[in-house]
Amino acid sequence: MQREEITAIFDRLASSYDQQWGKTAPLNSALHLLTNAVLGNLAPNANILCVGAGTGAEIVQLAQKFPGWRFTAVEPSTPMLDVFRSKAEEYGILSRCSFHAGYLDSLPPGESFDAATAFLVSQFILDQEDRKAFFRSIAQRLRPDGLLVSSDLAGDLHTADVQNLLGVWFRLMNQSGVPADGIQRMREAYSRDVAVLPMGEVHDVIAQGGFESPVLFFQAGMIHAWYAKRSFNPA
Repeated sequence: MQREEITAIFDRLASSYDQQWGKTAPLNSALHLLTNAVLGNLAPNANILCVGAGTGAEIVQLAQKFPGWRFTAVEPSTPMLDVFRSKAEEYGILSRCSFHAGYLDSLPPGESFDAATAFLVSQFILDQEDRKAFFRSIAQRLRPDGLLVSSDLAGDLHTADVQNLLGVWFRLMNQSGVPADGIQRMREAYSRDVAVLPMGEVHDVIAQGGFESPVLFFQAGMIHAWYAKRSFNPA
C-alpha cells in the first residue's frame, strides 16, 4: 500500500477513530502500562518522538504519567493530528507537544530524542528493506542511548497456531463492532496490505534498523511490542 493510500484511509477514519476502537481500548491500556515501565528511567525532562501518533493515545497517557516530558507527534494524516491537538488542549498538555503533519523523513532536524514510540506503524511497510530504513530513520533521531518502543501485528500466518489465534483475533474485532464484511476486508488486508511477519523476523528488522537486541515485552492477541536501545552506529 502506498503512502498516499494509507494517509487517505486514516483521513477518512479520523473523526470516528477513537469511538470505533473504543471497545479494544483495554489492549492499548495494557501496552501503555508496560510502556510506562520500559521508559520509566528516562530523565524527568525527557524529549519523546512519537511516530505515527494518530489521535495521540500514547502521548496523552505518557504525558499524564510523566508531567515533565515533551513530545513531538509525527502523523501524516492531518485530520488525525487535529483530533490529537484538540485532545492535547483538553488534557492540558498542549504546551508540551509539537505537531508535525507528515512522515518522519520530512521532520526538520533538531534536538535528539531520548526515546521514540511507533505503535502499529511499521506493519504498513511491505518491503523489508524499506522497513529497516524506517527504523534506521528513527534511530538516527535518538540520543546514543535512546530507546525505541514499537508494536506491530505479528505472527507466522502459515502456522496452525497463528491461524487459530487469528480466528480469536477476528472474533474480538467482530465483538468490538466490526461487521462481517469488515472482517473479510481485514483478512484480505493482512495477506496483501499489511506486513504481518513472524515475531523473529520483526525482531531482526528492528535490529537491522539500528537497534540492539530488541526485547519482546508485550503480546495481546496479534499485537506484539518490543523495546530496544539505539545501536552505537545506526547508519
